[in-house]
Parts: sequence; C-alpha cells; structure tokens
Amino acid sequence: MGKGGGGHGHSSNDDRSNSMNPNNDAHDAAMDNHADQLNPNNDKYEGDDED
Repeated sequence: MGKGGGGHGHSSNDDRSNSMNPNNDAHDAAMDNHADQLNPNNDKYEGDDED
C-alpha cells in the first residue's frame, strides 16, 4: 500500500513551485496579489474599518 497523501496531488505541489519560482509568471502574479492586499489604498481588498 502506498503512502497516504491526504488528498494532495502533484498539481498543488507544482502550483506552489511555480508561484515560488521568480522566473515564472505565477510568481509575478502572486507577488502582485500580495502587494495589492497590503496596499491600504486598494479598494478591492478593503477591510472592515468600522470602529
């Protein structure tokens, strides 16, 4: 019987490898998304500021 992978296939590992590779477009997209989320002037990722 083989090792249990917990339902994780190769695609999730490949996606992570691609997003961590600075020579891959997925890396650029991940970095852009991260910067957008941290940007307080970005309305797309606006948090709840109701005090």
